[in-house]
Amino acid sequence: MASTKIFLKSGHPPTLLAAFLYFDFSFAVWVLNGAMGPFISEQFHLSPSQIGLMVSVPTLAGAFMRFPLGVISQYIGRKNAAIVEMSSIIIALLYGFFFVHTFNNVLAMGVLLGIAGASFGVALSLGSGWFPQQYKGLAMGIAGAGNSGTALAALFAPRLAMHFGWQHVYGFAAAMMLLPLLVMAIFAKEPPDVEHQSLGQHLKCLVEADGWYFNLIYIITFGGFIGLATYLPSFFYAQFHVTKVQAGTLTVLATLTGSCTRVLGGWAADRIGGITTLSVVFLIAIAALFSLTATPSLVLTTALFMLCFAALGAGNGATFQLVPLRWPVTTAVAGGMIGEIGALGGSILPNLLGLSKQHTGSYAKGFIAYALLATGILVMLRMVSRSWTRRWVGPGGRARIASQALDSVSGVNHEVESGRAYV
Repeated sequence: MASTKIFLKSGHPPTLLAAFLYFDFSFAVWVLNGAMGPFISEQFHLSPSQIGLMVSVPTLAGAFMRFPLGVISQYIGRKNAAIVEMSSIIIALLYGFFFVHTFNNVLAMGVLLGIAGASFGVALSLGSGWFPQQYKGLAMGIAGAGNSGTALAALFAPRLAMHFGWQHVYGFAAAMMLLPLLVMAIFAKEPPDVEHQSLGQHLKCLVEADGWYFNLIYIITFGGFIGLATYLPSFFYAQFHVTKVQAGTLTVLATLTGSCTRVLGGWAADRIGGITTLSVVFLIAIAALFSLTATPSLVLTTALFMLCFAALGAGNGATFQLVPLRWPVTTAVAGGMIGEIGALGGSILPNLLGLSKQHTGSYAKGFIAYALLATGILVMLRMVSRSWTRRWVGPGGRARIASQALDSVSGVNHEVESGRAYV
């Protein structure tokens, strides 16, 4: 309890709440087409590969929009950028309500839903901006738990679509977006951790090797999360012949687990280090992906997806414990870039699964391919982390402030470059 009070007093909780709601509702909008996948595929008689394409379009569009929004937020402020984006989301949803009637319209709507996917870097930077370095991981984990929006979409969208028609779900979502918009406008405050730099300085992370290492890591943790979240309703519906609503409910069980563990991942990374946490969760996710190739029973499959999502969610939190340590004054831009590439990775898994199902009659090869990719990136992480702990982060990936404090308690002295957060 005492540590919770210290954490809350160290920052600005209303802004953290506003950032969470902003990300949560935006994330729910972003995955709407995936949540309604069984309804849309039934109406337009889509093949497995077409379903993979349909659910990946919003992911791709959101990925390309993330980095520009992160750059803009550095100039107009993160709060203002969030307000502009949420207003644009409402307009896009109204388009879906009035004008989406064909499969081509659905694909076009997927591009517009990508606006909601751009929220990532801004939401996390806004939510953590008031908190000191030793609490960045937890603050980002709380804001990032807004990816629970996947559970909201999977829970409510199929039920609303069943009773009112799937096109009307866009209208309901537009009305619901007013809540986070009002909370942001009234309660949030722009964090003070802003340093005015040139565009070239902001874009420096694009040409740094560390940025691309983080990109690859996030392709697995977040790309796997969003890729599975958007495809699971269609997977459960096709593989186990459950109802559309049941497919959504099963998806909720898996995605909600991953959303909860994002906070735990940030918390664990603050204490044992992001590198250590990432290494553990990668191993768990890889094991779960390989286990899914056996196509076990519905109960066991759901349990394996929950385990996989738990690992991926914790990995997301651990990744963004490290990002503000590496780029302390351009976190929004760095987060936008990493989130963009990671989200692009989210289009890999749905298409792998769709193509695998269409050409082999099974999803196994799609899971195997993604598990092998994750294995390669885990090896890369272990290799490059040796350099990170020498240059800008403490043992295991802890913040140097935190690692110094822990070492002083144990009587261990380390020479740490004073005042340097990154190289």
